[in-house]
Amino acid sequence: MWTRDWIQKGKARTNTVNVHYLQTPTYFSDVRIPKDRPRFAGAASFTDLSDDDLRLLAKQSGFIGSTTMVGTVATWHHDMQYQPPDGTEDTGRLQRMAKGRMQEHGLDGSYTEAWRSVTGGQRHFLVIRTLRFGRLFRALVVVGDHFVYARNRATELPRAASLDALIDSTHATREQIVEYLDCELSAGRVRGGSVPWAIEESTLPWREGRHLEFVDEITTSDTGAALAPRKIGDEQWTVPVNTLSRRELKALFDGEGTP
Repeated sequence: MWTRDWIQKGKARTNTVNVHYLQTPTYFSDVRIPKDRPRFAGAASFTDLSDDDLRLLAKQSGFIGSTTMVGTVATWHHDMQYQPPDGTEDTGRLQRMAKGRMQEHGLDGSYTEAWRSVTGGQRHFLVIRTLRFGRLFRALVVVGDHFVYARNRATELPRAASLDALIDSTHATREQIVEYLDCELSAGRVRGGSVPWAIEESTLPWREGRHLEFVDEITTSDTGAALAPRKIGDEQWTVPVNTLSRRELKALFDGEGTP
């Protein structure tokens, strides 16, 4: 797990976003919540938010997908993203600094980001992906005690510079804005939070502090270390990354022992 200490564009260096970045050997997840976003403690759904509140949620960001490296240049291939696609490739040059620190540089020199390792995850990595009608619907990325869960919106967003720009250009109604925003990217702790699988920050604020229900749908097979849904539905499940033992998986999803 990595967090971002600052981003610099030109001479301006800022740190206004909480960034939760998980990297497995091949798959990544990235959740970005503005530090000044209200907690919306009294909200239980979009219905409880004002139109101005919805525009605050449009400032959030996040991605999930696979990472490839060519030399020191990383490319992040987005399977799902909170903001609309803008037509550019997500790439950066990575520079190792002191132990547990790294800088990312824009290939065009437009930015530099300072990253700090929170934990290496003790080589405990897990990725579960579900597809619905050939499209990524849900995903869970686990690195050590940290997780990111993603649930896609109903339809893909058209290309735009940002959610704000999309809302303005389409003269979106409140109902349309809610459809744009109805995409969950939640970061939390597997066992170190207030409850097991506790969501700590989310693009859906009312999810924060709650147990991640998705894990209750997962079970282990009778033999081997395979994972599967408890009930058969219309989702196709895959597990592209799994370094956990059968005992560790059963502790996480079947409640047997300590993970």
